[in-house]
Parts: sequence; structure tokens; C-alpha cells
Amino acid sequence: MGEGEKGPRAFMKLYEIEFTKRASNSLKKIDKTDLLRITAAIELMKTDPIPPNARRLSGSTNYRLRVGNFRIIYAFSGKKLLILILEIGHRSNVYRKR
Repeated sequence: MGEGEKGPRAFMKLYEIEFTKRASNSLKKIDKTDLLRITAAIELMKTDPIPPNARRLSGSTNYRLRVGNFRIIYAFSGKKLLILILEIGHRSNVYRKR
């Protein structure tokens, strides 16, 4: 649509995505097929920081997004339009305290 964009995308606010060092390192260990699904889910979060399959973690202000057997743990700020990816990992161990 370009510079004079009209329609629903014209007013859409895009969130900036940042990764912690741990999340960034986790991405390097994930196979290509799962990595493509995870990065696609993260891209969609730029327009909707709480997609339908995201849930707030109990006792926390953080959220988790389910992507197959993987989980993306993140926090976001509506004022700053920022999503911080805290952790990415397999569902069997992503919630463990380190």
C-alpha cells in the first residue's frame, strides 16, 4: 500500500522485538523446521502482543506463547511498544528456574 496507506494496516501499531541473550542463544540450538515456525509466530506478535494461544504465566506479568512443542516466554510494554523475548525452549524444560 505504501506511503499513503489506507485500510486496517494504516493505524496498526507495530511492536519492536528484542531478545535476551539466553533467548537468542536458544534460537541457535533449534532445528530449522521449528525455527521457521517460531520466527513466524514472533513476527505475528509485532501486531498482536497477546495472540489467541498466548497465556499469562501464573504469579507473573510474563506471557507464554505456544508454538508446537516449544514455548516462547516474553514480556511486553504497551507504552513503549516493546516485546522482550525472555526464553525460548522445549515445553519440557522452558519453565525450569536457572
